Amino acid sequence: MTDDNATPSTELWVERTGTRLYTGRSSRGAEVRIGSESVEGVFTPGELLKIALAACSGMSSDFPLSRRLGDNYDATIRVSGAADRENEVYPQLDEVLELDLSELDADAQARLIALVERSVDKVCTVGRTLKAGTNVTLTVAGES
Repeated sequence: MTDDNATPSTELWVERTGTRLYTGRSSRGAEVRIGSESVEGVFTPGELLKIALAACSGMSSDFPLSRRLGDNYDATIRVSGAADRENEVYPQLDEVLELDLSELDADAQARLIALVERSVDKVCTVGRTLKAGTNVTLTVAGES
């Protein structure tokens, strides 16, 4: 069943531009260069996964943080996690949300941190998907 009132999805694709080098594109005009770790100026697919997680956490926490810290608060979300190359997975991804909370007393800091954690757990689609797991299918459509 389809929802006729649903917003059309952004189309996403990658195009091969060289040996192990691709450009990711969206129907909204965005582009990102993707390639091997040995190539300068590109993201690896794993790095994009980590950046997507960090960006999702940041965006999910933006409203409660801006409401408490003001619209011009600074935030950096660092994400790390080594790949298990034998199984080709990231068994652990760790995020650190860096904020200046010095204007808040200890109780207010604790309440805000708890609110941010709840917000991210509730609405970060990328984090929720990674935690739950997802089914992925690949169809190879060759031209004859």
